[in-house]
Amino acid sequence: MVYNLMTLVCRKTALFLILPVFFSSCASQISGTLQASGQADLQVYIALEPRMTMLIGGLASASGTMQPDAPILDGPAISASMAGAPGIASVSLANRTPVVIEGPVIISRIGEFLAEGSGNTGFITFEQTPQGGRCTVNLSLEGGPQILGLISHEINDYLEALMAPLATGEVVSGTDYLVLVGSVYGRGIADEIANGSIRVYINFPGPVQSARGGTFSGRRAEFIIPLLDILVLENPLSYEVTWR
Repeated sequence: MVYNLMTLVCRKTALFLILPVFFSSCASQISGTLQASGQADLQVYIALEPRMTMLIGGLASASGTMQPDAPILDGPAISASMAGAPGIASVSLANRTPVVIEGPVIISRIGEFLAEGSGNTGFITFEQTPQGGRCTVNLSLEGGPQILGLISHEINDYLEALMAPLATGEVVSGTDYLVLVGSVYGRGIADEIANGSIRVYINFPGPVQSARGGTFSGRRAEFIIPLLDILVLENPLSYEVTWR
C-alpha cells in the first residue's frame, strides 16, 4: 500500500493549486480552471520516468508490498487516498498504463485546501472581490511536512527513503541532495529528479494582471516548477496570480 500511496507524491506533483506534494521523479501536468467561487476544476496527468519506475518496482517487489501484476501507479488507489484530504470534493484517477494515470480532481474551495497544515502563513490563500482577485501558493520546509501529513503518513516513508528534505525536514542544498541520491540509488535517478518539473496551466476568473513565478496571457497563467525545488525546499516556494 505504501507504493500505491507513494505515487500520490508523484501527482501531488503539484504542489500548486492542487495537490500538496509531488515527490518523485515523474512527468506531471496539471491544467484546469479556478472559478470566482474558489472551486478549482483540474485535470491531472502523471507518468513515472523509466529509472524511477525500475527503482519503485524493485523496492516494492523486494518488500512484498505490491502484487506482481499490479500497476506501479494505481489510479483508483490514489483516488481513494486523496479523497479524504481537506478541500477535495472529488477525484477520479484512472490508469492509462501501469505507470501513467490521468483524471479529474475537483477542489471545493481552493483557500481551504489542506488548510489544517498550512501553518501561520497559509499554503493557499484566495480572495475574490468585484474588482478582481488574488490567489497565492506558499510552501516552505517548515510547513511542507505538515501538508504532507494531511495526505498520508505512509507517503513520508517513501519520501524518507528518497531522503527528501520535504519529508525529513533537514536543511540540505539541492546540489548536496542530488549527490546523496546519486550515491545511494545511482546517477540516473538523481538526473531524473534534477530534470523533472511540474507544468501547471490554470484559467482564472478574469484577465490575469500578474503571475509571480510564471507567465500569463488573457485569463491563463502558466508555471513550470522544478521537481528538485519541491523536494528540497532550499528556498521557500511562492507563487501568486492576480486578475481583474
